[in-house]
Amino acid sequence: MSQAYDIVIVGAGIVGAACAAECARGGLKTLVLDRGPIGGGTTAAGMGHIVVMDDSEAQFALTHHSRQLWIELRPQLPDDVEYDSCGTLWVAADDEEMAEVQRKQKFYTERGVRVEVLDALGVKKAEPNLRADMAGGLRVVDDAVLYPPCAARFLLEQAKRHGAELRTGVAVRELLSEGGVLLADGSRISSGRSVSATGPWSPALTPGLPVRKRKGHLVITDRHPGFVHHQIVELGYLKSAHSLGKDSVAFNIQPRKTGQMLIGSSRQFDAEDSAVDPAILDRMLQRAIEYLPGLGKLSAIRTWTGHRAATPDKLPIIGPSVMSDRIWLATGHEGLGITTSLGTGRLLADLLLGRPTEIPAAPFAPVRFRNGGSHHE
Repeated sequence: MSQAYDIVIVGAGIVGAACAAECARGGLKTLVLDRGPIGGGTTAAGMGHIVVMDDSEAQFALTHHSRQLWIELRPQLPDDVEYDSCGTLWVAADDEEMAEVQRKQKFYTERGVRVEVLDALGVKKAEPNLRADMAGGLRVVDDAVLYPPCAARFLLEQAKRHGAELRTGVAVRELLSEGGVLLADGSRISSGRSVSATGPWSPALTPGLPVRKRKGHLVITDRHPGFVHHQIVELGYLKSAHSLGKDSVAFNIQPRKTGQMLIGSSRQFDAEDSAVDPAILDRMLQRAIEYLPGLGKLSAIRTWTGHRAATPDKLPIIGPSVMSDRIWLATGHEGLGITTSLGTGRLLADLLLGRPTEIPAAPFAPVRFRNGGSHHE
C-alpha cells in the first residue's frame, strides 16, 4: 500500500489543530480527520484560559512555553478568536491561601513570569464586585483568555496554508501499527505515522491508555460589561477543590470581549453522559456567588457540559505510543488543553522531525505509563 501522507492526525480540536499547523509548517504531508466539526468536542467545552500553572516543573514548562507561543501568535489572530490579555487573578480567602500567594509569587518570579501580589485593598480595587473580606491575591499579568473553537479553526487554516488537508464527518475505527488509520466504513488511509489527538475518547483508539473522562459544567451570562476584569480563580481551587477522586466545584470566572462572563468550574469523574447535573450546577453557582455576591442578580443564558481528558499525573501524553512507533499520541490535557495546544504541537513536531525540543519531552512521554505507573517531574 503506497503511503499517501506523512502523518494523519485524528481530532480537529485545538490540540489536533495545533499539531497539524506545526507538522505542516515542518514540511510533513498532513491530513486531519474528525468525526464531527472543527473544535466541536472538548474544545467547545473549554473556558479558553491561557494560564501558566505550577503543579510540577513539567507542567510549568509546558504552560509557560505555550503561553509564550500564544503571545507570539497574537498579532496574527483574527478578531473572532477574542484574544484578551486580561490576566489571571488568583484570589485568597484567608491567611492560609495568602501563604500560597507568596509561594506562587516566588516560584513564578524565579522563572521570569510577571506577577503582582495584591493585599485586600488591591484586590478590591482590581475587582470591586468581589466580596469585601478577601485576604489578597496574585495577579499573573500576561495570562489571557480566548474563544477556543475559533482559535482551533484559525490553526487549521494555518495548517491548510502549508498544504494540510482536513476532512470532517469521518470516523476512525483504529490506528494501524503499520501506519495509517482504518475508518469506520472499512476503508484505510495510509501514512507514515498517525496521531491520536482525541482527548477523552483516546482510550477507544489506544486501549489501555490511562486517560479518564472528567466532566465539567459551564454557564455563560448575558452581557454585563465590566462586572469582572480578570479571569478570577479561587486559590482553594488548588488547595482542595480539585482532588483527583471525588466530584468537586470551585470558583472560576472569565470575562469575555462580548461583555458576557463564563462561569466554572466543576469536576466529575466517570460521568459519561453530557446532561447537565442540577445538583453540581447549583453547587458551582453557589460557590461563584459566595465570591461575587452580585452574580445572583445577573441572568444566565446557557449552560452546557463537556468532557476533559485526565491522566494520573496531571500531565498530557505526547509522543510515540508503546504499541508502535508509528502510532503517536497528543492527549490527556485535562483542563489545560487550550493553553498547552501550541506547546504540544511544537513538541510533537520537533520529536517527529528529529529537531531539538524547546522543553524536556521525557515528562510527557507515553512510555511513563508502560507498567501502569505514574511519572512525576
